[in-house]
Amino acid sequence: MYRDTYAFTSSTLRSSRLQRELQDLRDERRALCRFPRSSQSAFGEPRTRPQLRNDAAAHDALSSGDLDKIRDIFKSKDSVNAVLETVSHELSWSAELALWSLISKPKQTSALHITAERGHTACVKHLLGHGADANASPGGATALHAACANGHVECAQLLLRIGANPNVISDEGYAPLHLCTGPQTLLCAKLLLEHGARVNMQTRDREITPLHVAAKHGLDEHVDLYLSYCAFSHKKNREGETALNAACSYAEKPEAFGRYYRVCEMLINCGSDVKTAGKKNHTPLHNACGNGHPGIVDLLLLHGACVNAKNCAGYTPMDCILQAVEDHLEHHPEQIVIALLNHGAAPVDPKTLKQCAMSPWTMEALLNTYESIPLCDSWIEAVPLDVWQVCLH
Repeated sequence: MYRDTYAFTSSTLRSSRLQRELQDLRDERRALCRFPRSSQSAFGEPRTRPQLRNDAAAHDALSSGDLDKIRDIFKSKDSVNAVLETVSHELSWSAELALWSLISKPKQTSALHITAERGHTACVKHLLGHGADANASPGGATALHAACANGHVECAQLLLRIGANPNVISDEGYAPLHLCTGPQTLLCAKLLLEHGARVNMQTRDREITPLHVAAKHGLDEHVDLYLSYCAFSHKKNREGETALNAACSYAEKPEAFGRYYRVCEMLINCGSDVKTAGKKNHTPLHNACGNGHPGIVDLLLLHGACVNAKNCAGYTPMDCILQAVEDHLEHHPEQIVIALLNHGAAPVDPKTLKQCAMSPWTMEALLNTYESIPLCDSWIEAVPLDVWQVCLH
C-alpha cells in the first residue's frame, strides 16, 4: 500500500501519539457503554461482566461448527455469553518509522457472533438455547449483523425469533439491512423487513439508506423489495446523492449492465430525479457516460436529463464519455456520443478530438457535426493512420 511520505518533526510525532491516545480512549468508552461499571442490573440483581476467554480450542470449535465440542465447552449462560478475544493482523501507518507495518490488534467477539457469521445454524440454536444474548455486541456488531452480511438466512431467522433487534446500529453506524450487499442476502433482507426493520434508516456517518446500498451493488431484486416497502427513492445521503446517483456511479462492469439498467428504471419510475447532482456535482448522466453505459444514458435522456450540465470541474456528460472512450472501445462509445448529440449536446472543442483517436466511429460521429473538418495540431497527430482510413472510407 502506498502512502505519501512527509518530513518528520517533533509536532508530527506528538500529533500521532495524541491521535493514538484519543483512539484508545474512544475504545475504552465504547467498552464501558457495552459493559457498565454498575454492579447491579436495572432490577437490583448483581451484574457481572462476561468473562474473557482466549481458548484456542473454543475458537476452533466455533469456527468449524463442531457442535459436539461446542456442547462440551458452552454449557451455561455465563459461558455462552463470555467475551472471546481474538487477534487480527492489520496494516498500520507508523509515524515514527515512516512506513506501513503489520501489527497484531486484539479483537473482541462472542460465540454467537462467530457461529452466525459462518452460518452454523445448529450451533447458533444451541447457544441461544443456553441463554446467549442475541443483541450482544462485544466487538461492535451483533450476531444478526454477521448473519445478514453473509446471507445466512436460517441463522438470521433464529436470531430474530429469539428477539434480536433488526434496527440495532453497529459501532460503525450500520443496521443489519445496510449489510445486505450481495444477491445471496435477499432472503435476509426480506426477513429483516418482516420483523420491523426500517427501510429508510440511514447510516450514522454517510447517511446512506439500504436503497443506496442495493443500487450501488446493482441488486435489482433488493431494490424492488425495498420499493415495495415504501423506500424513498428521492432520499439523499450526506453528499446529496440519491440511489439513482449511486447506481449510475457504480455501473462499471459490462456483465452487470442489465442489472443496473433495471435498477435505474425502477428508481426513475418511482420518482427519482434524473437531474440530481451529487458528489462533485456529478449528475447520473455524468456517471453513466463515464462508465460507458449506453442503455442507462438513453434512459436518462428519455426522462429529461440535462445533456449540457457541468460538474464542479466544468465537464459535461460529453466530456465524460470522451475522456473514457479508450476504456470502452468494445462497447460502442459512439452510441453514447450520438445520443448526446441528438439531445442537443453543445459542439465539441476540436482540441478534445484527440481523446477519441482510437475509436473511428466516435471520431466519425463528431466530425460529422462540423461543416468542414477542423484542422488542429493538438489532435490531428494523435489519430493513427488506420483510423483516418476507416473514417474517410
